[in-house]
Amino acid sequence: MKRDPATDEATVWVFARDFLYAYMPKTRGLSSATIQAYRLSLECFLTFLADHKHLHRSQVTFDHFDREHLKGWLTWMNTERGYTARTITLRLAAVKAFLSYAAAEDLTLIALDQAAKTLTAPVPPRAPIEYLTQEATRAVLAAHTGATAKSRRNRMLLILLYETAARVGEITALTLQDLTLTDPGHVTLTGKRNKTRVVPLSAKTLEHLQVYLQEFHPNRARLPGNRPVFYSFHRGQPTGLSTDTVAAALKAAAETARSLCPSVPARVHCHMLRKTKAMDLHQSGIPLPIIMRLLGHENVSTTQAFYAFATLDMMREAINAATPATGPAAAEKLPDDMLQALYSLR
Repeated sequence: MKRDPATDEATVWVFARDFLYAYMPKTRGLSSATIQAYRLSLECFLTFLADHKHLHRSQVTFDHFDREHLKGWLTWMNTERGYTARTITLRLAAVKAFLSYAAAEDLTLIALDQAAKTLTAPVPPRAPIEYLTQEATRAVLAAHTGATAKSRRNRMLLILLYETAARVGEITALTLQDLTLTDPGHVTLTGKRNKTRVVPLSAKTLEHLQVYLQEFHPNRARLPGNRPVFYSFHRGQPTGLSTDTVAAALKAAAETARSLCPSVPARVHCHMLRKTKAMDLHQSGIPLPIIMRLLGHENVSTTQAFYAFATLDMMREAINAATPATGPAAAEKLPDDMLQALYSLR
């Protein structure tokens, strides 16, 4: 597709429409939520042009995607809109992706694409990872006592959510055909961009799951494979749970657990269980590439960015292991020449 300077304004919208409604969903296979995020980022840039350059949308051309306008947009998002560094980074990445697509379609736009790639957004502060202690995890997973059928369902739901480190949408989409209970037991999760991964289950979790299936899916072999594992009845038919229902089940469990375990945070969300499982594995010495596969991260740097933080206990153990004993008993065991070398300033 070649750009005609006489119709430059229209060209921007042709490229934008093809980018959002053809290339991203059909060629890239991206989800509707991802496409919506890209659309909002482009809308944000257009709002900046309207507010600061007083440009009507019909006047916007690729010349307005130059480095100077993009720098002004970054400043506007940071100072006037008060966006977080993470939001600014996502917005800029979306516009860069659009320019890369446009440059691939029209060689005259390569200079714009290259200039945009040199821009960097503010570096977001690296916040500590939110995760539950082992005591808090046990309290939350045991909060639904199983006195009612709904309580038993929610208990199994939270156990599996933690055990598999699944995203909440992956759990709500789980069907009977995704379960393999024969040795070695595992579940198949479908994550972002419809990518699947296999996650093993512990023997204890398999026991819980077998009991759950006997109650909620009797005669499982005769049931359709696409029947949701966790469901509620709607018009007499089992219907998969919404993510809000899962969040509510976890919130109720956290409130109950907090009365018995004060270390349960005031706000517990589904993604925290995912982080907790990853951190538990990290603290147990599991290599990051394995944790990466469990989480469904395509790039190990994504896992490192979230879970390569040392906890206080890990740092304390490392310090204790690296610090020589300095008490009298230890000193008596060292020869004089070793003591002099140890405490010498030379």
